[in-house]
Amino acid sequence: MILTFDGAIYSKLLAEIAPRAIETEEEYDRLLAVAERLTFAKNLTPEERALYKLLVTLIEVYEKENYPIDKSEPHEILQHIMESSGTRQADLVGIIGSSGVVSEVVNGKRAISKAQAKALGDYFKISPSLFI
Repeated sequence: MILTFDGAIYSKLLAEIAPRAIETEEEYDRLLAVAERLTFAKNLTPEERALYKLLVTLIEVYEKENYPIDKSEPHEILQHIMESSGTRQADLVGIIGSSGVVSEVVNGKRAISKAQAKALGDYFKISPSLFI
Protein backbone atom coordinates (compact mmCIF):
# COMPACT_ATOMS: atom_id res chain seq x y z
CA MET A 1 0.00 0.00 0.00
CA ILE A 2 1.51 3.30 -1.11
CA LEU A 3 0.78 6.20 1.20
CA THR A 4 0.08 9.49 -0.50
CA PHE A 5 1.30 12.81 0.75
CA ASP A 6 -1.48 14.93 2.28
CA GLY A 7 -0.75 18.65 2.10
CA ALA A 8 -3.40 19.48 4.71
CA ILE A 9 -1.87 17.11 7.25
CA TYR A 10 1.61 18.46 6.48
CA SER A 11 0.36 22.03 6.91
CA LYS A 12 -1.08 21.07 10.30
CA LEU A 13 2.28 19.55 11.35
CA LEU A 14 4.09 22.69 10.19
CA ALA A 15 1.67 24.86 12.17
CA GLU A 16 2.24 22.75 15.31
CA ILE A 17 6.05 22.73 15.06
CA ALA A 18 6.51 26.13 13.36
CA PRO A 19 9.99 25.38 12.02
CA ARG A 20 12.08 28.29 10.76
CA ALA A 21 15.73 29.17 10.28
CA ILE A 22 17.42 28.50 13.62
CA GLU A 23 18.95 31.60 15.16
CA THR A 24 19.07 30.79 18.87
CA GLU A 25 20.28 27.91 21.02
CA GLU A 26 16.75 27.57 22.43
CA GLU A 27 15.25 27.14 18.95
CA TYR A 28 18.02 24.67 18.11
CA ASP A 29 17.26 22.61 21.24
CA ARG A 30 13.52 22.68 20.52
CA LEU A 31 13.83 21.51 16.91
CA LEU A 32 16.49 18.98 17.85
CA ALA A 33 14.08 17.44 20.38
CA VAL A 34 11.35 17.16 17.72
CA ALA A 35 13.80 15.63 15.23
CA GLU A 36 15.00 13.12 17.83
CA ARG A 37 11.43 12.14 18.62
CA LEU A 38 10.78 11.55 14.91
CA THR A 39 14.07 9.65 14.54
CA PHE A 40 12.93 7.01 17.00
CA ALA A 41 9.26 6.93 16.04
CA LYS A 42 8.01 3.87 14.20
CA ASN A 43 6.02 3.99 10.96
CA LEU A 44 6.34 7.67 10.10
CA THR A 45 3.73 9.04 7.75
CA PRO A 46 4.88 10.69 4.51
CA GLU A 47 4.11 14.06 6.11
CA GLU A 48 6.20 13.25 9.20
CA ARG A 49 9.08 12.11 6.97
CA ALA A 50 8.91 15.41 5.06
CA LEU A 51 8.91 17.37 8.34
CA TYR A 52 11.85 15.30 9.58
CA LYS A 53 13.88 16.07 6.43
CA LEU A 54 13.13 19.77 6.84
CA LEU A 55 14.17 19.76 10.51
CA VAL A 56 17.38 17.87 9.79
CA THR A 57 18.27 20.40 7.09
CA LEU A 58 17.65 23.34 9.44
CA ILE A 59 19.66 21.67 12.22
CA GLU A 60 22.57 20.85 9.90
CA VAL A 61 22.77 24.47 8.69
CA TYR A 62 22.77 25.76 12.27
CA GLU A 63 25.40 23.25 13.40
CA LYS A 64 27.64 24.00 10.43
CA GLU A 65 27.55 27.70 11.27
CA ASN A 66 27.81 27.40 15.05
CA TYR A 67 29.71 24.17 15.69
CA PRO A 68 32.25 23.83 12.90
CA ILE A 69 34.41 20.74 13.04
CA ASP A 70 38.04 21.39 12.28
CA LYS A 71 39.57 18.81 10.03
CA SER A 72 42.62 17.31 11.67
CA GLU A 73 45.90 17.22 9.81
CA PRO A 74 47.10 13.73 8.76
CA HIS A 75 50.07 13.82 11.16
CA GLU A 76 47.72 14.76 14.03
CA ILE A 77 45.55 11.75 13.22
CA LEU A 78 48.68 9.59 13.13
CA GLN A 79 49.81 10.96 16.52
CA HIS A 80 46.40 10.22 18.04
CA ILE A 81 46.29 6.67 16.67
CA MET A 82 49.85 6.02 17.86
CA GLU A 83 49.04 7.33 21.33
CA SER A 84 45.81 5.38 21.68
CA SER A 85 47.40 2.15 20.42
CA GLY A 86 50.64 2.50 22.35
CA THR A 87 52.69 2.62 19.16
CA ARG A 88 56.11 4.29 19.29
CA GLN A 89 57.92 5.99 16.43
CA ALA A 90 60.45 3.15 16.49
CA ASP A 91 57.62 0.72 15.70
CA LEU A 92 57.03 2.50 12.37
CA VAL A 93 60.67 2.37 11.24
CA GLY A 94 60.78 0.14 8.18
CA ILE A 95 57.04 0.47 7.67
CA ILE A 96 57.06 4.05 6.37
CA GLY A 97 60.81 4.74 6.21
CA SER A 98 63.91 5.38 8.26
CA SER A 99 63.81 6.77 11.79
CA GLY A 100 64.44 10.26 10.38
CA VAL A 101 61.54 9.94 7.93
CA VAL A 102 59.26 8.55 10.63
CA SER A 103 60.13 11.48 12.92
CA GLU A 104 59.46 14.04 10.18
CA VAL A 105 56.13 12.40 9.26
CA VAL A 106 54.93 12.09 12.87
CA ASN A 107 55.85 15.71 13.62
CA GLY A 108 54.23 17.10 10.48
CA LYS A 109 57.50 18.23 8.87
CA ARG A 110 56.99 15.83 5.96
CA ALA A 111 53.72 15.02 4.21
CA ILE A 112 52.47 11.44 4.28
CA SER A 113 52.78 9.93 0.81
CA LYS A 114 50.11 7.67 -0.67
CA ALA A 115 52.41 4.65 -0.25
CA GLN A 116 53.02 5.57 3.40
CA ALA A 117 49.29 6.12 3.95
CA LYS A 118 48.60 2.63 2.58
CA ALA A 119 51.31 1.12 4.78
CA LEU A 120 49.93 2.93 7.84
CA GLY A 121 46.41 1.81 6.97
CA ASP A 122 47.58 -1.80 6.71
CA TYR A 123 49.60 -1.52 9.94
CA PHE A 124 46.78 0.01 12.02
CA LYS A 125 44.02 -1.84 10.13
CA ILE A 126 42.20 1.38 9.21
CA SER A 127 41.45 3.30 6.02
CA PRO A 128 44.55 4.88 4.44
CA SER A 129 42.35 7.88 3.51
CA LEU A 130 42.70 9.13 7.10
CA PHE A 131 46.31 9.99 6.35
CA ILE A 132 45.79 11.80 3.05
